[in-house]
Amino acid sequence: MMLSRRALLALLAASGLAGRLHAAQRAAPAGAGTPFSRAWLEAEARRLAARPHEPVPEVPEGWRALTYDQYRAIWFNPERGLWTGGPEPFKVDFFHPGLYFPRPVVISVVEGGIARPVPFDIDLFDRTDQFPDLPVDATMGYSGLRLRAELETPGIFTEFMVFQGASYFRAIGTGQTYGLSARGLALDTGEPQGEEFPAFTRFWLERPAPEDRTIRLHALLDGPSVTGAYSFLVAPGPVTEVAVEATVFPRRELSHVGLAPLTSMFLFDETNRARFDDFRSAVHDSEGLMIWNGAGELLWRPLANPRELQVSSFVDAGPRGFGLMQRARGVEDYGDLEAHYHERPSLWIVPGEDWGEGAVTLVEIPADKEIYDNIVAYWRPAKPLAPGQGHAFSYTMRWGEEPPRPRDVARVLKTRIGKGYDKSRPYTVVAIDFEAHPGLDAAGEGVGLRVLADRGTVSGAILQQNPGTGGWRLAFKFDPGEATAAELRAEVLKDGAPLTEVWLYRWTA
Repeated sequence: MMLSRRALLALLAASGLAGRLHAAQRAAPAGAGTPFSRAWLEAEARRLAARPHEPVPEVPEGWRALTYDQYRAIWFNPERGLWTGGPEPFKVDFFHPGLYFPRPVVISVVEGGIARPVPFDIDLFDRTDQFPDLPVDATMGYSGLRLRAELETPGIFTEFMVFQGASYFRAIGTGQTYGLSARGLALDTGEPQGEEFPAFTRFWLERPAPEDRTIRLHALLDGPSVTGAYSFLVAPGPVTEVAVEATVFPRRELSHVGLAPLTSMFLFDETNRARFDDFRSAVHDSEGLMIWNGAGELLWRPLANPRELQVSSFVDAGPRGFGLMQRARGVEDYGDLEAHYHERPSLWIVPGEDWGEGAVTLVEIPADKEIYDNIVAYWRPAKPLAPGQGHAFSYTMRWGEEPPRPRDVARVLKTRIGKGYDKSRPYTVVAIDFEAHPGLDAAGEGVGLRVLADRGTVSGAILQQNPGTGGWRLAFKFDPGEATAAELRAEVLKDGAPLTEVWLYRWTA
């Protein structure tokens, strides 16, 4: 399933107002408090899993029927945000429901182990005269929240993380632009019967002390097939780190479940440029899947926009990390002065414990416009998650630039695929640009090339210096023969040890 979210990003950006913030506590918690703890949250998730799923009631029909322009005609006033004007180092804004978000969430603030809900207040929002007069009843609530902190300029609290829609959330490093998203859990992604989207229905924000540099929040996941207790410890900065602790309780056996799922967009680059009549060089929020597998290999799989749905499984045991990367960081890598694709974050996942056997799974969905999220990546355990018990896992997320290199090997900078100068030839030319590396600077003795294809034939592999990048280019010819798809693999070695990432690609006719 593809999710249209370019309009959603525009809405989120439009709702972020600049300017100095002043004291206003309109969004302060109210009402009777109830005890809250992580143990209570897990017990609540377990209790709900033993009962049939009950969807959260939708907000009034008038809110659900808002047009796109009407939805944009109302926005949260950050001068009325939670903790605005107080000593807390974080501020919180709220999103109104309607249009894409028909079901509200309950947001509470925890202080001293007591949780108090934040009531919905229409007066926290500014509106134009184009916004209709709509009912506010007991079903009303916020659709999500946004976190802000002093990241660049003293006194200016800029946003760095958003939770809104099903179990989706996104974050950025300082100075970056929102791009890919994450989810709490993925269920049946790419399956014929369709994907299920469990949702975060309740949030709890722990009130930070003035000296805190992190903020902790919790969420309750609920859906037809599963419930879950989630905790997030968030440290914003040039790289925003999020430590996730989760325990899920299946209502049924979950045979296709995705842990730490990531969602992004890839339309085109040099691998499929010929299919798009577009003035730009490339259009994508992420360009490759990077995996540090249990065997210690560092894999790089350029993303693709296939003509038909394709699923790739990178079987592993004890993965050390994986994520979707945006490597090209120059404006001219894209030629787009408005979308700022060069400022989109990469996202790296590090498991908190041994995740055992399974596969990093990559789902690539055909897309003809950049408004669609058509890339999904996640860890799929080999064993189904059984009902009637809790399944705990944890991981750390790094939103920002690429993580420090886990192995001293040269990165893949760019992949080019297409016909050579003689278009009548049956083969395709593949050119892989690697960055400079001390072991490659003396290319020659002891340096070997490993180029493989599970179908068709490869030939003419050659390694050359690329004066344009300062690194090296590995190029080869691939003749598919009668094959309509093939798995390709290439790397450069010295004395049998890898000098580069392992480049992987699924070629399709």
